Amino acid sequence: MKLLNQKVEKKECTDWVKKINEWKELYPLKYPQDNKLHPQYIIERIYELTKGEAIITTEVGQHQMWAAQFYKYTSPRQFLSSGGLGTMGYGLGACIGAQIGKPGKKVINVAGDGSFRMNCNELATAVEYKLPVIIAIFNNHVLGMVRQWQQLFYGGRYSSTTLDRCTDFKALAEAYGAIGINVTAKEEVDEALKRALASKDTPVVINFEIDRDEKVFPIVPPGAPISELIEE
Repeated sequence: MKLLNQKVEKKECTDWVKKINEWKELYPLKYPQDNKLHPQYIIERIYELTKGEAIITTEVGQHQMWAAQFYKYTSPRQFLSSGGLGTMGYGLGACIGAQIGKPGKKVINVAGDGSFRMNCNELATAVEYKLPVIIAIFNNHVLGMVRQWQQLFYGGRYSSTTLDRCTDFKALAEAYGAIGINVTAKEEVDEALKRALASKDTPVVINFEIDRDEKVFPIVPPGAPISELIEE
């Protein structure tokens, strides 16, 4: 009976994977293919340059969704995120822990500028222990997910989501003894990532300057069923 149940469960799992792949074909994830610096493009380049073998940690917000959507995960415990718990500041600590636990792996924390501020002082720990973690900050100078909701569902009535605090993340990284890199254009992405991936014993912070009105899709309106999700 136990063997029979295992076969049934395996078949059900195979059927679901097949169905999910069909959905991916029917409803592919999309973003503008132009010369702007889009967050989805950054994630795709991280995937390509790490050959899909990195451990990815995240903070909370739009960047968390982009990291889940556009990095192709193939192994268990390769994506470390607080999920729906919404724990801003989680990612850097998780990144440090994963790097200590898997010293032979490239470990990358995908962060938003709001979340990174929560625990950025832990850079001191990463520097002290010579951990080559990479922090990719998707810096849109706002609390992006909340701003997206305010724009789509609340008539653009923005409240407490703008973070124009002029924080120089490159200088902050260097002050801790880490490597800091600024990226403001699409053509700078690969060079910055390759430099970061080449680091052997020093943390690297890459500040990616993206547009404040980049959005995550699909999204479900507040109080609506999933059948009413917005695709773009």
